[in-house]
Amino acid sequence: MIIVFVTEEPGVIKDEFPSGAFVPKCPSISLDQRIDCFPDAGASKMKCEQRGCCWSPLDERNVPWCFFSTNQGYTVEHLEHPNPFVINVQLKRMAAPSLFGADIEQLTFHAEMQTKNRLRFKIFDAKNRRFEVPHVHIRTVSSNPSSPITNTLDIAHNPFGLTVRRKENRRALFDTTIGPLVFADQYLQLSAKLPSHNIFGLGEHVHTRYRHDTNWRTWPIFTRDTQPNGRANNLYGHHPFFLCLEDESGKSFGVFLLNSNAMEVTLQPAPAVTYRTIGGIFDFYIFFGDTPEQVVQEYLELIGRPVIPPYWSMGFQLSRWNYGNLSEVKRVVERNRAVGLPYDIQYTDIDYMEHMKDFTYDPVRFKELPEFAEYLHEKGQKYILILVRSASLVGGAPYESYDRGMEKNVWVTKSDGRTPIVGRVWPGETVFPDFTSETCIDWWVDEYERFYREIKHDALWIDMNEVSNFLKGSTTGCEDNKLNYPPYTPKILNELLYSMTLCMDAKQEWGDNYDVHSLYGYSMVLATEKALQHVFGPNRTMMLTRSSFPGVGKYSGHWLGDNTATWNDIKWAIHGMLEFGLFGIPYIGADICGFFGDSSEELCRRWMQVGAFYPFSRNHNAMNFKPQDPAAFGADSVLVKTSKHYLRIRYTLLPYLYTLFYKAHTTGETVVRPVLHEFYSDRATWDVDLQFLWGKHLLITPVLDPGVDTIRVYIPDAVWYDYETMERLTDRRKHVDMYLPADKLGLHIRGGAVLPTQRPEVTTTHSRSNPMGLVIALDDNNQAAGELFWDDGDSRVSATSQGVLTMQVTKAGYKDPNNLKFENITVLGVPHPPTSVSVTHVNTGSHLGVLFLHGLSLTLGETYLVRWDMEDEELQRFNCHPEENADEAKCKSRGCIWKVRMVYMFKWVPVPLSTPDAPETDENKRLYKVLISNKPFGIQVIRRSTGTKIWDSSVPGFTFSDMFIQVSTRLPSKFIYGFGETEHPTFKHDLNYHTWGMFSKDQPPGYKMNCYGVHPFYMGLEDTADAHGVLLLNSNAMDVTFQPTPALTFRTVGGILDFYMVLGPTPEMVVQEYTALIGRPVLPAYWSLGFQLCRYGYANDSEIKSLYKDMRAAGIPYDVQYADIDYMERQLDFVLDSEFAGLPAVVDSMRNEGMRFIFILDPAISGNETRYPAFERGQAADVFIKWPKHLKDDIVWGKVWPDLPNVDVDENLDWDTQVEIYRAYTAFPNFFRTQTATWWQKEIQDFYNNIMKFDGLWIDMNEPASFVHGTVGGKCLGDPLLENPPYMPPLESKHLGLNHKTLCMNSEQILNNGRKVRHYDVHNLYGWSHTKPSFDALLSVTGKRGVVVTRSTYPSSGKWAGHWLGDNFSRWDQLVKSIIGICRFREVEGYLPNARWYDYHTAKDVGVRGEMISLPTPLSHINLHVRGGYILPQQKPENTTYYR
Repeated sequence: MIIVFVTEEPGVIKDEFPSGAFVPKCPSISLDQRIDCFPDAGASKMKCEQRGCCWSPLDERNVPWCFFSTNQGYTVEHLEHPNPFVINVQLKRMAAPSLFGADIEQLTFHAEMQTKNRLRFKIFDAKNRRFEVPHVHIRTVSSNPSSPITNTLDIAHNPFGLTVRRKENRRALFDTTIGPLVFADQYLQLSAKLPSHNIFGLGEHVHTRYRHDTNWRTWPIFTRDTQPNGRANNLYGHHPFFLCLEDESGKSFGVFLLNSNAMEVTLQPAPAVTYRTIGGIFDFYIFFGDTPEQVVQEYLELIGRPVIPPYWSMGFQLSRWNYGNLSEVKRVVERNRAVGLPYDIQYTDIDYMEHMKDFTYDPVRFKELPEFAEYLHEKGQKYILILVRSASLVGGAPYESYDRGMEKNVWVTKSDGRTPIVGRVWPGETVFPDFTSETCIDWWVDEYERFYREIKHDALWIDMNEVSNFLKGSTTGCEDNKLNYPPYTPKILNELLYSMTLCMDAKQEWGDNYDVHSLYGYSMVLATEKALQHVFGPNRTMMLTRSSFPGVGKYSGHWLGDNTATWNDIKWAIHGMLEFGLFGIPYIGADICGFFGDSSEELCRRWMQVGAFYPFSRNHNAMNFKPQDPAAFGADSVLVKTSKHYLRIRYTLLPYLYTLFYKAHTTGETVVRPVLHEFYSDRATWDVDLQFLWGKHLLITPVLDPGVDTIRVYIPDAVWYDYETMERLTDRRKHVDMYLPADKLGLHIRGGAVLPTQRPEVTTTHSRSNPMGLVIALDDNNQAAGELFWDDGDSRVSATSQGVLTMQVTKAGYKDPNNLKFENITVLGVPHPPTSVSVTHVNTGSHLGVLFLHGLSLTLGETYLVRWDMEDEELQRFNCHPEENADEAKCKSRGCIWKVRMVYMFKWVPVPLSTPDAPETDENKRLYKVLISNKPFGIQVIRRSTGTKIWDSSVPGFTFSDMFIQVSTRLPSKFIYGFGETEHPTFKHDLNYHTWGMFSKDQPPGYKMNCYGVHPFYMGLEDTADAHGVLLLNSNAMDVTFQPTPALTFRTVGGILDFYMVLGPTPEMVVQEYTALIGRPVLPAYWSLGFQLCRYGYANDSEIKSLYKDMRAAGIPYDVQYADIDYMERQLDFVLDSEFAGLPAVVDSMRNEGMRFIFILDPAISGNETRYPAFERGQAADVFIKWPKHLKDDIVWGKVWPDLPNVDVDENLDWDTQVEIYRAYTAFPNFFRTQTATWWQKEIQDFYNNIMKFDGLWIDMNEPASFVHGTVGGKCLGDPLLENPPYMPPLESKHLGLNHKTLCMNSEQILNNGRKVRHYDVHNLYGWSHTKPSFDALLSVTGKRGVVVTRSTYPSSGKWAGHWLGDNFSRWDQLVKSIIGICRFREVEGYLPNARWYDYHTAKDVGVRGEMISLPTPLSHINLHVRGGYILPQQKPENTTYYR
């Protein structure tokens, strides 16, 4: 019994269950799947059972002893789809005890597919509004859905759960059915099973490894001023976002919970994640990506892409807390200038203030501070000062900023909403600005402007904004209420919400501090951004914040807080930088050499080396510790020398770093990047977290341990060049020992990079006037590419193996006042010296280029051609004549055109193939090499092991136009097999100028007749006995011509040329590799391997029943009985004819005796019925193929089998007349669409449940076949060239057009992604698109494997179905052609390969091998032979496989 009291909070369950009234259903699950039901302390058997949970103690404490039962959570009361992209669900809490009281009884679940890669779902109180984060950027982000939400989200009803799936492969990514939803007023919990342990992110904490440990680790998230020390403490920022790499494919997803309340996240080894938060709502965003980088880009599109900081902020920076006075600051500046240290920015911390009060400066110790910025500017340096969110002094000396704030009521208040809450920070007793208030923001802007007029500076550092308070809550403590003392407190530091901050019942404009505490830094950043814009106007500046929240990176950078001078901290900083790259704050770094503690020379030296490659590179330390600016260690110290060396490299590469920030700002790419983001297919990189990348191309390998000069590092799978020696590494994809003495760190450029450089100076002010350069590192293919962003313009460069580099300006919106020049271009990886070099200044784009040059003077913003000539042993001259006896005149007489430039149009084939995520980069591992010829253009593919050219298209005739594409290739031999579906008289092709058309059609097999399927794949044998296969992925009408050269010509009337080659080297391996590409064949049900019976023309169910009895009586093995369209009422799908009213009972009887039953379905659906649910529901779901709307908003009607209702067909009339008079109009489903698959499954389900059981499906007429040409009336709308293209392949009845016996080619189909395509381009895919929905429906409806048999096929149809060879004839030649063999009856000539063979029937060794022999052909059996050396499993036969 549940006792519910009516209170002032409707919908909240107030009371507990009476003792013993609830019985938990405890699941039998593995330990790693237990969801903790007692996250607080003090668990016991009694307390656990009082919560309705399951108690099972263990001998280890990590695993929950008290875990949830399966009868807790919520159930679905109502579910609706207001549109294809949205799901709304009403939830009701299940009757169960409460964990912490005040459970909310009725919830609303709202989910929407916002874009193809972003899903949002919210769970909230159905009755009462709760706090939601007022994120200023997210609310501006628009939605653009293209994929139905059902492709991505499944809902479980009892108990409620959701499963987020990857739509491409239905992999479960975020499955909450692992545990119940808990939603109380101050305790929300949700768990989800994840697909892998590769979890990155969540913050802000110190994570001792970048990849999370999933062994029951709990991470609290709640902004807090505390020292990062390696414990699992909550730190300055609040970032409930993680990225999960699914596997080696790179497929990844991200999860973001938009909630600012105190929370904790537990990771467990299932793997699974559990969120516990104590307020707000669940507002989740799921991001889908093909790579980790794409996930980050999707996330940043939502929360706001990062700011691009000013160029000077990329320079090195010096700071410390408590220089003491301005004279000491200047001494530090001067000594570091004196040693020639590259150094752009000097800071002052709170010691510059008068009594540490914001908007003041000490008039004694920092008397000359108003002139300090100018002092720095004279040498090209910048000045940054700190503000600590105006912790305003109460009482004492006059303080105008405080007084003006009091007048305007800008402070955070106590719970009464009026009295400012008072705490204690640096100045003493302080009040706290409420940055969520517009009045406060105006005050802050005004105070900042006043201060800037007095103290000039260049940027702002804001601190202590977690919000930090040295007291617990306030000077008067905190009241005893549910906000300050909630029923559950996450495992935050000190386990007290108001520790080191304000009381939770304090008030801000946005709400209670309980809800908005973690937004304090975020709101301060927004206010400060407004102040900076007001003061600096059009000039870019910089902001640095300690506390952060998702979206802060749009305005500010961040440093990793008050670290310590230890070897652990230098390591942990790398993990922190990588994580803040995920969080969208790429301007990130740690205090170099450590904030607290005295840094040793060795530690500081190694830290200066790696710190030179922090995006935000600042040396900062605390008061009372030794100075650690580089010059403090001595002008001749190794530390100064190595610091200068690597800072000069940093400044040399600042154009590259600046470009990375531009890419981050415009696309969301990471700047500092984990190695796994680029090499995710290599599992070894998943744990590489003490090396990192700048972008794609620069690998930084620091020394992070004391007393070592050789470290174990990983070299990812690419070409790498040592930056300093320019030598190419010989190792790749392996761990190596790298020698890095005291003054060195590892720095390597990835092959394929073009890095823009600039001659360095001691400040960016001066370096930006220096000449620029390029470092080009060639990859395995002798190619490289890169970008340069320079203020308002960028420059793209690329290098290729022909010795070309194009400096092509793609956007020249900025003219540099320094008239910058590119002076040096360095190309790494060139095997031989060039024979000549030339430089040309050109005005337009060019495909010519460069090598390695000094002394150039190429102006930034201009377009150049730099060219060198080299000999390349792999390039060969190709014969530009065609095959034998061919010449140019003959070629032109054929009407052929030579085109060098390909114009690619959208007509790709939407058939997914299983291809590697990245090409094999090691050329030595490839079985082939590829060469390109220019005159004529052609491609050669050469087998490395033998030198055989398996493809050579460098022959005349290559043509690429809108409706005619042709390419020819020489073949390595005359042994070619494949292409279809067409009747071939022999398995091996005859190459004597035979042409075979391919276009799916309802056409019985016949010589050179294009039939039901399209398979543009062939296997070729080579003279060396190797084999290869070639697939042309093109779905337009086409033909192939063989000629005795040997050569082959492909012609197609649309799409593109998209070839795939597999290299065997054996024929069987070719087939295996080909099916690996297109998809392995479905494993059919065992019973489907038995004998099967069918006919078109059963008169009634009695005939089938009698047939079955006769077969059984004769003892003939027989497993499957079919029913053709005879069983249908007037050939209507899903409708049983009265003559077959007893068929369901017959089928049930047969199935009870071990038989299986398969029935036929055609795709065409009658539209002329008064009441025909299949059509009505299909029309309502908009599943039928239509005309393009600009032509006619109607279905493209055809006619197939269904007759009109209430007519008697006069079968004495000719066929065409019968079709015209008696056949119904039919509509053709568009099976590309998810909604069609849903409709199709629903109709099959209803038939199975309500009419007749079955075990398999037979789908026919899906070429698609129609009995009229194009449409009813024969007039196809739109472009007539689509029906009769300029070139018509040699198809059956080609003179009647492509629409003969099928649909109009201008019919419009819609792909699953919403893209509209012409039937002209996807006609051959109709049967393919029909197959998977039928397969999915069969599995869903029957719950068993079953079998689908389809007539029309395309590459990969075998993943879901089998096929029969169509409507053949009862002739001997058809028997012959069914096995592609030549038989004589009475005797047959057969070849026995070179092996031992045994006669299956007599078990005798035949005694012949490697010869043709004559074999007898008695009527009693067929010749069967077993190869020696093999064991064939067998089983005693029965009349059906059911008895196996």
